[in-house]
Amino acid sequence: MSKPNYRGRPQREPQVRINHRIRVPEIRVIDPNGDQLGVMKTIDALNRAKQYGIDLVEISPGAKPPLCKIMDYGKYKYDQEKKKKEQKKHQVQTKLKEVKFRVNVGDHDYETKMRNLRKFIEHGDRVKISLMFRGRENAHRELGFEVMQRVIQDTVDITSVDQAPRLQGRFVNAILVPKKKAK
Repeated sequence: MSKPNYRGRPQREPQVRINHRIRVPEIRVIDPNGDQLGVMKTIDALNRAKQYGIDLVEISPGAKPPLCKIMDYGKYKYDQEKKKKEQKKHQVQTKLKEVKFRVNVGDHDYETKMRNLRKFIEHGDRVKISLMFRGRENAHRELGFEVMQRVIQDTVDITSVDQAPRLQGRFVNAILVPKKKAK
């Protein structure tokens, strides 16, 4: 799936031109065995492709003259899709998980939240720590920052701080990342 353009519609991937859609007068041609046939007229290259019983595919449209290869287009398309899937397989997807704390968090709740935080970090995810002030807690914001520093100190062995604790309205947020990922 391609990403959307500025109007929100999905962008089309550039189409590979084949056979009669190649509209330039001269092209550089490679035959199915990989041998260069040199620069020739497009019509001659199309006739050569018909002799082989396969397609003329434009490989490099930006070159002068464009590079075309005589090959089976269906197989070429299949190979391109296979390469894309292989590249996706090797990508690492990291997610941003969130753990919410309170200013007056109890010891047992704190330990449970820390256990979940450690599980997320060991899984390789980034973790957003958020703490919300309610009512009179706003008068003692330093207590919230103490809780945040306690969390950071308790996880210093496996995490590093990507975003330091910062006050945003009624929330204090910080982002922790696994230690091996931070550089």
